[in-house]
Amino acid sequence: MGKVNPAREAAHKSLLKMKSGKYTNLEVNATLTRTDMSAADRGLYTALVYGVCERIITLDKTIAKYSRVPLSKIDAEALAALRMGIYQLAFMDKIPDHAAVDESVTLAGRKAGGFVNALLRSFVRDNKIIPLPEKDHKDYLSVAYSVPEELCRRFVSWYGKETAEKIFASFLKNEKITLHVNTLRITVEKACEKLSAKPSDIVSDCVCVESFDGVAEGIEDGLWFVQDEASALCAQVLGAAPGETVADTCACPGGKSFAVSIGMENKGTLYSFDIHENKLPLIRKGAEKLGIEIIKTARRDARMPDEALFKKADRVLCDAPCSGLGVIGKKPDIKYKDITSVDNLPAIQYDVLCGAAQYVREGGVLVYSTCTLNPNENFGVCQRFLSEHSDFALEPFLWVKGVCSGSLTLLPHTDGTDGFYICKMRRKESE
Repeated sequence: MGKVNPAREAAHKSLLKMKSGKYTNLEVNATLTRTDMSAADRGLYTALVYGVCERIITLDKTIAKYSRVPLSKIDAEALAALRMGIYQLAFMDKIPDHAAVDESVTLAGRKAGGFVNALLRSFVRDNKIIPLPEKDHKDYLSVAYSVPEELCRRFVSWYGKETAEKIFASFLKNEKITLHVNTLRITVEKACEKLSAKPSDIVSDCVCVESFDGVAEGIEDGLWFVQDEASALCAQVLGAAPGETVADTCACPGGKSFAVSIGMENKGTLYSFDIHENKLPLIRKGAEKLGIEIIKTARRDARMPDEALFKKADRVLCDAPCSGLGVIGKKPDIKYKDITSVDNLPAIQYDVLCGAAQYVREGGVLVYSTCTLNPNENFGVCQRFLSEHSDFALEPFLWVKGVCSGSLTLLPHTDGTDGFYICKMRRKESE
């Protein structure tokens, strides 16, 4: 048996571990932290693990076509090796066929090596063509974009088949890296110069980079932090000014609190609440690194707000817990979860929003946001809230594409961001 590249060996081990339900990002981060691979190998390892995970349905359909053994009967090590082999052959242009085949055979082990070799070589002889159903077939979207059938049906019902396909395709092209510049310490212009970056077209304090080269040092020095433009736009829409009192009711891991604090020029007070006390140190450490001093953290269930702060906040951000169906490009595990589990979320989100509203002073602003594309979790929640809270109304806001009525859904294929929802409301003044 031949020698295996360290990146492929590590990827194979990670994929076997994740069979037990471990999240991709957690496994990748843990492996990269404890292993000493070269930069090239770290890149290959990451690409393999994320690539296999995000295309697992497509890969398994391909394996099933060439295998006389049912997938359920294939040894776990051999199946992981096959998935890696097919992925490299079909989706990684710079990997030589012989490297993808030979090392997959070695990873499969002596017992299954011949089976894996024969299957992969058959795939190569057939010009490495993924067997897709016809476009009008009910399984086409599922197989082509590795999305479970029930989730496909939901997206089609929400957006129509054509738009659903564009959204799914965008999840597989998630190449954009955006950084929020800490303008307390460095200007956007200087950040662009340091990083060979370009300013964001959507939000003023963000820059876009093509790779993570040179990014880590600036993160350590508190010059910038990773944040998608949609999340940064949410903080911008909140519009907090220096000296104001602001609450972020579901704050962890803290990115929006940091963005809002920077916009406030580190002047005023920002309460960062979260139900998970063990995550609050992430906010405190992040704020310290960025030189932010106005954040006050506390454990708080958003559904049970602090009465001492009722009607005291100028602006409140309610970034509600959600299904995450807008960030599948970054977290492919999300699409494989039981989709019926999201059906109970709108009721929870409504309660969370009602709790956040308690903090808003008369004339103050309330922003509700999620990183999902499920309309029931988005305007569905806000529509119910507005119908039952006559003292709040939609507040129009300006963004790069013009004036928004107050309710905005960002789509990855049209806006180049995560799938995201933002709703801005204002509490009416007493007459």
